[in-house]
Amino acid sequence: MSPEKKKNYRSEASYHISVLLHIASDLLITSKDGTYVDLTFGGGGHSMEILNRIGNKGKLIAFDQDPNVPFTDFLSHMDFHSDKRFCFIPSNFRFLAQHLHYLKIKEVDGIIADLGLSSAQLDRNERGFSYFSDEKLDMRMNPKQKLTADDVIHQYPEAELKRIFSEYGEIQNALSLAKNVCEYREKHRFSSCRALAEWAVRYANESKKEKFLAKLFQALRMEVNDEWNALKEMLEQVHGLLRPGGRLVIISYHSLEDRMVKNLFRYGNVEGKAKTDPITGVQQKFWKILTPKPIVPDAMELKTNPRSRSAKLRAAEKI
Repeated sequence: MSPEKKKNYRSEASYHISVLLHIASDLLITSKDGTYVDLTFGGGGHSMEILNRIGNKGKLIAFDQDPNVPFTDFLSHMDFHSDKRFCFIPSNFRFLAQHLHYLKIKEVDGIIADLGLSSAQLDRNERGFSYFSDEKLDMRMNPKQKLTADDVIHQYPEAELKRIFSEYGEIQNALSLAKNVCEYREKHRFSSCRALAEWAVRYANESKKEKFLAKLFQALRMEVNDEWNALKEMLEQVHGLLRPGGRLVIISYHSLEDRMVKNLFRYGNVEGKAKTDPITGVQQKFWKILTPKPIVPDAMELKTNPRSRSAKLRAAEKI
């Protein structure tokens, strides 16, 4: 890639600020001629950085299930499609192995996933991801799917709502919240994201209202997009798709995701169950952990990108 093209890729990344961009790329890339996978293209920040760092023989495959995020107007003139090193897959990353098989790629040198929402998703009110939005509850990553947050909040039984609030949002008063949602919706509807937020905030501690709403909307989003199962399925595939010495870099934003990644690196599975050698009884190791403690944004990054505040980066190398 020419120096001019590299400069263009960097200069157009100002709208979406990718979290922990440079440290993530430092940990991911071991060879300029390698093949890499960006499982969450989003605003294109990590993909841009990878393309800037790899050589002419390198390759990047990027995934995103949201047809409204990639190649938006501010990205369209960046010529991702014309870069022969780049291949975009409009799909959920749970189908990673399937698509690599279709491309006749047996092994890759590195895989990265930033599990947060992109600025393009958060700032488009009609998508219903933000509790400040006056739009209908939606939260679909892929607008083609049927289930929406409106369906969940108005149709799910109390027990299912309690499960979602508790497991995905880790909300302490999940049972009473679910019960009150069901009672309220018998006579009313939550007409918008803001309407739900204004009603629900009464169940939060005075000093933690915004954190409570973030957890509530996180729980609904995870249910709508089946994020827990999609992440689990993806993490179960990556070891078999990396070359020995290949790297996996994951940036997570809440404890459920981070726990799954930590378990994978420590035990080789997301459940956190140690596997021992049947002969020696020694625990089997599948990964060399590169980040004994998760890497978090520094003060400068938090100042320039407040949305990065809950990010945790973990990286490991396939043994």
